[in-house]
Amino acid sequence: MLLKLLIALGTGFDCASKTEIQTLLNMGVDPSNIIYANPCKQGSFIRFAAEHDVKMMTFDNVEELHKIKRFFPNAQLVIRILTDDSKAVVKLSAKFGASLDNTGFLLQTARELGLSVIGVSFHVGSGCYDENAYVDAINRARFVFDQATELGFNFHLLDVGGGFSFSRKNNDVTFEKIASVLGPAIDKCFPSDNIHVIAEPGRYYAAPAFTIATHIIARRIVRRDLDEHIPNMDVIQDETLVAGDDHPSFMYYINDGLYGTFNCILFDHQIVTPKVLMKEGKFLFGETLDEPEYNCFIWGPTCDSIDCITKNGSLPELLPGDWLYFEEMGAYTISASTKFNGFRKSKIIYTTTDPHVLTILDDA
Repeated sequence: MLLKLLIALGTGFDCASKTEIQTLLNMGVDPSNIIYANPCKQGSFIRFAAEHDVKMMTFDNVEELHKIKRFFPNAQLVIRILTDDSKAVVKLSAKFGASLDNTGFLLQTARELGLSVIGVSFHVGSGCYDENAYVDAINRARFVFDQATELGFNFHLLDVGGGFSFSRKNNDVTFEKIASVLGPAIDKCFPSDNIHVIAEPGRYYAAPAFTIATHIIARRIVRRDLDEHIPNMDVIQDETLVAGDDHPSFMYYINDGLYGTFNCILFDHQIVTPKVLMKEGKFLFGETLDEPEYNCFIWGPTCDSIDCITKNGSLPELLPGDWLYFEEMGAYTISASTKFNGFRKSKIIYTTTDPHVLTILDDA
């Protein structure tokens, strides 16, 4: 549904695989609105892109150039450059990106192979928390544009990648803050109107579109503080709450976890915040409860002790049958979930109260 809405709004897409490309083509996306933004591709996937006229694709090494020459010599190539991603939650530079010491050689090789290179792409890392990283990357891109001009290429595409965060928690760098420095940097380094600028703000669109609702399936009451109780995992039978204990700690077990939607905690370093959705049959979405809160662990449903969603939660006392919800759960969550231990993937239910969105989807 999210893809359908984005397509209706006229967005383009970056893809990492044959399957992603095929999905978009099946949904009617024009091949010219797709960039195959994986610098190290399987040969058969390049052939598939050629057969379906998906011309734009990235590269960052010599071997990839020779592979593209073999399978898709008419491709329109974009050189992926190395950036400083030290200020990102998920760093990508160890795996992708050509250093400025190597870009000239790569462009010369592309020229000798008769390949068309049309621009530069970069990615400052996912969840970047320093907007100045984009300014540095733009300066590097300008350097490579100048190299390309000297070699006879006519670059006209700049892909500023992703890393844009939707979240406004704590001191997260907002999309607006990044745009406020990215725009002027592009204007300064690329004053020509002939440059086409694209970006890959997937997280920005996907994260706020989904909220996960989870069911509390079990709980344990711990008399000692959780920090003391958990390190040695000395789960003993006499740790139940005793009369007169005003400061219990709780361990809640819910029906989704790290092997499911919350894999984002492992793979994407996300910090999630539990909120009470339903308590004793009362719907509480968006409300703040005027009740005492207690320290809590929240565990997933599997038999693995790594399946811990948070170790420092703070919630009112809840019971099995109550519900929690977690917002901003649309990015890097359900797509990487598994059925480990036989637990099913979370069901997606689409809902909106925005009539404009409904009109767009009805017309799509």
